[in-house]
Amino acid sequence: MDIVILVVVIAVVVLAALGGLVVGSRRKKSLPPPPPSAPDITAPPAEPHVGDEAETPRDEPRRTIEEVDLPDGSAPVVVEEPPVPEAPVTPEIEVPEPTAGRLVRLRARLSRSQNALGKGLLTLLSREHLDEDTWEEIEDILLTADVGVAPTQELVEGLRERVRVLGTRTPDELRGLLRDELLKLVGADLDRTVRTEPETSKPGIVMVVGVNGTGKTTTTGKLARVLVADGRSVVLGAADTFRAAAADQLQTWGERVGAHTVRGPEGGDPASVAFDAVKEGKEMGADVVLIDTAGRLHTKTGLMDELGKVKRVVEKQAPLDEVLLVLDATTGQNGLVQARVFAEVVAITGIVLTKLDGTAKGGIVIAVQRELGVPVKLVGLGEGADDLAPFEPEAFVDALIGD
Repeated sequence: MDIVILVVVIAVVVLAALGGLVVGSRRKKSLPPPPPSAPDITAPPAEPHVGDEAETPRDEPRRTIEEVDLPDGSAPVVVEEPPVPEAPVTPEIEVPEPTAGRLVRLRARLSRSQNALGKGLLTLLSREHLDEDTWEEIEDILLTADVGVAPTQELVEGLRERVRVLGTRTPDELRGLLRDELLKLVGADLDRTVRTEPETSKPGIVMVVGVNGTGKTTTTGKLARVLVADGRSVVLGAADTFRAAAADQLQTWGERVGAHTVRGPEGGDPASVAFDAVKEGKEMGADVVLIDTAGRLHTKTGLMDELGKVKRVVEKQAPLDEVLLVLDATTGQNGLVQARVFAEVVAITGIVLTKLDGTAKGGIVIAVQRELGVPVKLVGLGEGADDLAPFEPEAFVDALIGD
C-alpha cells in the first residue's frame, strides 16, 4: 500500500514539473498583433512592411552613378576652404590742379574777402577836401589792416605828395595812385620763387617751420601737390614726431599724389627722421624733399634749439634750399613776434601765409616782409586741397582795392 502511494506522489510531481515547462514556453511566444483600428490622421505615415504593395513612383530626377555618394563606413568630411585675404586698398592717385588754373579761382576769392580795405581808402581819398582828419582816418584803416606803423607812414606820405601834385582827382586816378603805392610796399620786384631746383645736384631740400596751429603739416602736404602738379617727384619727411597724428596726416597727403613719406617712431628724434628723408630722397632720385617739423612755441628756448639741430643735421648731407615759415594771417602783429624768433634760429628764406581768405587784415603781408626782409612766397586761401598758391603782388593789390 505504501508503495502505491509513493508511486502516485512521484507521478504527481512529474506531471507538475512538465506542466510548468509547458506554461513557461507558452509565455515566451510573441503576442499576436492587435486588431486593426481606425487610422490616426495626426500620426506620421508608417514605414512599409514586407509584402506591402509599393506606391506609385514619383517623378523625380534620376541621379547618375557619379552623383551618388557610396558609403564607406565613415562620417562625411566637410572640407572648409581657407578665407581669401582681402587685397590691400591702394589709394587712388589724384592729379592736382595746375597752378595757373588755381590762381584764377583764388584771386576771385581773395577779392571778395579783402577789398573792404581798398574801398575804405578810396572813399576817403575821394573827398573834396583832404584835411588832416581825413589823412588820420586813412592811417587808422591801414593800421587796422595790420600794415604796420612804418609802412603806414610811408604809404600816407607818398599818397599826400602825389595827390598834392595831381590836383584834381578822378576815381580811376585815385585807384591808380593807391595801387602804385601799395605795390611799392608789397614789393613787386622781390624774388618769390620757391627754390626747389639746386644748381649742382638733386634733390632740392625744403624745411617747413612754424608754431602750433598755423596749418604747417597741411601746408606741407599742399605744397607737395603744387610741386607734383608742376611735374616734380617729391619725398616727404615726417619730422614732427611729437604729435601722434602728424605723420599719419602727412602720409595721407603724400599717398594722394604718389609721394613717398619717410617717418620714424612716435616720440623719436626728429633730426634722425629729417636725415633719413634726405638720404632716401637722394637714393630715389627725387626732385624735392619736404621736411615737416614739429610746431614750436617761439617762447620755448629748448624747442627752438632742437629746431636748429634739425637744420644742422640736414645740412650735413646737403644744403637747405628753402626754410619756409608758416604764419597764420589772423594772428596779426603777434605773428611778427613769432617770425623774429624763428628767423634767428633757422634763417627764414620765405613766408607762407595761411587763412588769408578769412581775414580783412591782409596788410600783414606788408608788415611781415618789412620785419624779416624776406618775401611772402605762398598763400593759403581756403581749406581745399588745392587752395595753396604762389603769392602774386599784383593780384593781391588788385584784390585789396577791388574793381
